[in-house]
This record gives sequence, C-alpha cells and structure tokens, in this order.
Amino acid sequence: MTRLVNNAKTVFLLGGMTALFVAIGGMLGQQYLIPFLLMGIAMNFGAFFFSDKIAIKAMRGQEVGPGDPLYEMVDELRQKAGLPMPKVYVCPQQAPNAFATGRSPKKAAVAATMGAMQLLSENEMRGVMAHELAHIKNRDTLTSTIAATIAGVLAFLAQWGFLFMGGNREGGNPLVLLVVVIIGAVGAAVIKAMISRSREFVADADGAKIAGSPDGLMSALAKLESLNRRIPMANPNPAQNNLFIVEPFAGGSLGKLFATHPPTEKRIAALRNAG
Repeated sequence: MTRLVNNAKTVFLLGGMTALFVAIGGMLGQQYLIPFLLMGIAMNFGAFFFSDKIAIKAMRGQEVGPGDPLYEMVDELRQKAGLPMPKVYVCPQQAPNAFATGRSPKKAAVAATMGAMQLLSENEMRGVMAHELAHIKNRDTLTSTIAATIAGVLAFLAQWGFLFMGGNREGGNPLVLLVVVIIGAVGAAVIKAMISRSREFVADADGAKIAGSPDGLMSALAKLESLNRRIPMANPNPAQNNLFIVEPFAGGSLGKLFATHPPTEKRIAALRNAG
C-alpha cells in the first residue's frame, strides 16, 4: 500500500510539473508553449533518473566503502531491515544532519555530514541511519528526492520569470510576473510540506525497530534540533530541506507554515509513547 501511495505521489508530482511548465509557457505567449512542454518533459526525465545524484552532488558527498565505520554500521542495520546494501556517503558540512535518496531500494544511498559523525554518539548515529534506512524500505526516497528537485525547479522559475519579465525592455505584464513568482515561491514550499511531514513519524517508528530501541534516535533528534539552530548548513539549498532527518534551516511563522518536518518535540513524544 505504501509503495502504491508513493508511486501515485510521484506521478502527481511529475505530471504537475509538466502542466505547470505548459501553463507558464502559455502565460508568456503561444510561442513558448512547445518549448516549455519540452522543458517539462526533459525535467521529468532528469528528476526521475538523476535526482538522487543531484542531491548527493549538491552536498558534495564522498562515497565510503568497507572498513569505514559508517559503512559498517549501515551494513549491519540494512541486514536487520532486510534491504540491499545502499551506497554510503560522507558530506563535508559541519552542520549535523543526514538523508537518504534513490529511486528504489536497489538504487538507494544514505549520507551523513561530518558534523553528525563528530557530534553524535555511536548509539545516536545508529538511530539516525536506521531512520534513513526506514525511508528506503518505505520507498519514500524517490518521492522526496523528486519533490526536492521540483521545488528547486519552481524556485528557479520564479527567479527566471522575475528576470525575464523585469528585464523586458518592451514592458512585461506585471500580472504574469506576479503569477510566475507566486507559483515558484509558494508552489515549491507547498510541494515540500505536502510530501514529507507525515512520513517522518513512520520512518521514526520503523527506524527505532531497525535499531532495536528508540533511545538513540530520540537522543539524536533532540541533539540535532539544538545543534542545527547554532550551526548553519554550508551552501544551503532550501529546496532540499525535506530530504534531511531534521530541517536544517529555521524560519519565522511563515517558515513554520511551510515546514518540511513535524515539530521535533512531537516526533520525540511519539517515539517515547510507542516505546
């Protein structure tokens, strides 16, 4: 059932992105319809097959292999979860965080930042990696990575529309400009919020089972929430917020409205009650 729901979400996201490109092309003029349709199709292809590689590259992840402590930890946990071995990456950022990506369990990858490896205990790291493996087992990773890619595209469209319409010497339609900007900025936030919030509770619960106890994950979540408020992510890309185990960027009331994760205290409470 989970796989069916996530497949439906993926189809919705990819179909919605194509429709959005066509709509924007139509607003800019009939001559833009076909080019924007082709752009939408190309983006769908790229999002499906390469969104995981885009996410890893954006975080400057370096693959590690057998003998590396993180690799060995993931190998042990994935066997308990009944999963094939994912690729394992370490990212150079000092902000402690982690994420999973890939279009299927056989094409999956998990990544942790240097900050997470330095600041979390072994038991906490086990909880974090188990959480990410739960996302892979529940087939969340394709949907979340495509959502991150589309959010980035929409943000780009907002910037492109602003520059294109604002730089048009003959004068652009301000209503079209406003619509493009709203679609890009608000649409990106809504997509991320819609996709990722409820799945974190499921991944927390399943991750606790994989790790054998909720204690490490509960401790890690509390520590990550506190540390991420003090240690900013280097080269931040807000479009990828929904990939991480905790949201790396804090915001005001509007940021909370479009938050990609449930409040950390609620996640910890759910784990405590389930335990």
